[in-house]
Amino acid sequence: MRIAQVSPLAESVPPTQYGGTERVVSFLTEELVRLGHDVTLFASGDSVTSARLVSGCGRALWRDPACREILPHHVRMMEQVFNDVSRFDVIHFHTDYVQFPFLRRISCPSVTTLHGFMNRTDLGPFFDTYPEMPLVSISDAQRVPIDRANWLGQSITVFRSISTQFTHTRAIPRVPGAHLSGETARPCYRDSASGRIAAQGSCQDLSRGTRILHGDH
Repeated sequence: MRIAQVSPLAESVPPTQYGGTERVVSFLTEELVRLGHDVTLFASGDSVTSARLVSGCGRALWRDPACREILPHHVRMMEQVFNDVSRFDVIHFHTDYVQFPFLRRISCPSVTTLHGFMNRTDLGPFFDTYPEMPLVSISDAQRVPIDRANWLGQSITVFRSISTQFTHTRAIPRVPGAHLSGETARPCYRDSASGRIAAQGSCQDLSRGTRILHGDH
């Protein structure tokens, strides 16, 4: 499959120091490439990946002393992503909400993993405005404040995992909900040609949540 991974630009992928989301994006991207998928990674230009890298900025924004505003860089990266969505079978966003107005106007198969805390006061009205956006949670508790949002399958959680090869253990407590696993958690994406999904290294029938990968928001 042709899969786009869209990472935040705060840190490189993988991060050189702290960067929980970017580290998860790196593990996911490298595993997808290993499984034989055609993967494009949208990330900072100092990222290191075996996927095709599209640079959203020259270097990680948190490492750039000249950077004062991160939002313009992310909006510019969205232009890079949405310039031609026909390049991809599915786009996986890890960039919070900045892509939502684009997704409403340019139909494409997509999913957004939300990696942060969900504040009901701030995000309740927001998700009332964008109720159709397909979401994946990183914990069961994360969904509770905004339980009416379009969580994939209304019950599917993809827990963050880190490889046992990751040896910088002093950083582990700084990654919320980090779970050591024998291997990187594998994603589930629908193959638009075969009507099946790649999961756990094999193909399985998809019984629920298929609408998000058709772009049927």
